[in-house]
Amino acid sequence: MSQSQELDVIAASIRRELAAHGNEAIIKKYAKFFTEGYDAYGIDKDIWESLKTAFQQDYQFLGLERLLELGDMLLQSGKYEEASTAIILIQPFADEYTVNTFNRIGAWLRTGVRNWAHSDMICGALLLQFIKRNIITLADFSSWKESPGKWQRRAVPVAMLEYLKRQPQYSQLLSLLDSLMHDPDRVVHQGLGWFLREAWKKNPPPVEEFLLRYKDTAPRLIFQYATEKMTAEQKQRFKRSK
Repeated sequence: MSQSQELDVIAASIRRELAAHGNEAIIKKYAKFFTEGYDAYGIDKDIWESLKTAFQQDYQFLGLERLLELGDMLLQSGKYEEASTAIILIQPFADEYTVNTFNRIGAWLRTGVRNWAHSDMICGALLLQFIKRNIITLADFSSWKESPGKWQRRAVPVAMLEYLKRQPQYSQLLSLLDSLMHDPDRVVHQGLGWFLREAWKKNPPPVEEFLLRYKDTAPRLIFQYATEKMTAEQKQRFKRSK
């Protein structure tokens, strides 16, 4: 059996295991959180935790590069839990991550990810490790801002949340967001607003200056999220001029 055929067999096995635990009631329960659609098997969270542990143990022998290939296959289906499996399978290999791994994950966000949960899961479970280990710099996110994939663009501000702990001066972070402030997609607006809200909580002046620059031109949803923790009086400063 070739390596490609072996991955086909493993992907089919994972899909059978996931399907065996499907539950229509769980699909209905969570579908309301995904306006872009929720194509899932519907797996109870406790069962998923058991499957997650088993999958990581059973397939770690493949190594990072082949698990990335397997992830490419799993992400093609659009099934929620298959994408989750792709992400958790490479999570234990953080010591082996490289810039090439970062680019491979970028491709997942660009063409495979279909919802906010997986975009944010990749940021918190995977991209965080690249930042903590200094494998990448802020500059490596620059090309992501022009991605045709909205989930890859959303990942820029969401991943940057980690930099708030590292860079008390926000000029470089905010400069990176300039071109995204007029992004056409709602999910990017939400990610931007989330980042700006958290940045404001830590260091208000530079964030307020940044928001004032865009208050008459950027989508209002960004400001709805960014000013969420402000007082009513503070929020007034960021109302669009008449």
